[in-house]
Amino acid sequence: MSAEDTKYFVHASSYVDEGASIGEETKIWHFSHIMSGAKIGKHCNIGQNVLISSRVTIGNNVKIQSNVSIYDNVTIEDDVFCGPSMVFTNVFNPRSHISRKHEYRDTLIRRGATIGANATIVCGNTIGEYSFIGAGAVITSDVLPYSLVYGNPARQHGWICQCGEKLNVRKKPIACQSCRDRYILENKVLRPLAKSKS
Repeated sequence: MSAEDTKYFVHASSYVDEGASIGEETKIWHFSHIMSGAKIGKHCNIGQNVLISSRVTIGNNVKIQSNVSIYDNVTIEDDVFCGPSMVFTNVFNPRSHISRKHEYRDTLIRRGATIGANATIVCGNTIGEYSFIGAGAVITSDVLPYSLVYGNPARQHGWICQCGEKLNVRKKPIACQSCRDRYILENKVLRPLAKSKS
């Protein structure tokens, strides 16, 4: 299929292998490689020098910044942001002289999550919806939905709104000072309250 026949954009310096699936209006920029079997949704933006392996699924409206490699067994849901040079792994204890392809661990990035620049996601973990991972963080365990985490190893340092602003959970009711969305915190789990109809 020629570039003229597709409904997505691929820069001339990039490679999309036959058998990859790419949604409408997705853009793939310079020096990237999309391998056969990879699934990418609609309206995604794939930055410069990005590798997406065969057994990777990416949802709609995902932004992947430059220098990110997404290896087998990573699933990324809709509306996720992957910052520049952040890292995914898929083998927990790699050795050059031992093949561990049968030991790949699944990594799941839930809807709306943000992963900051140079963060590392150790394989086998789930990143909760709308969580926010700070730049340079090293994720070694599951991340709760709507949580703000950073550090090495990463620890939770608060809660965050869907719009990306930090929430003050000590003040009740819990409401975002920016977008006014409201939340409830029960049993160490934050969830949004239904918006009132006006």
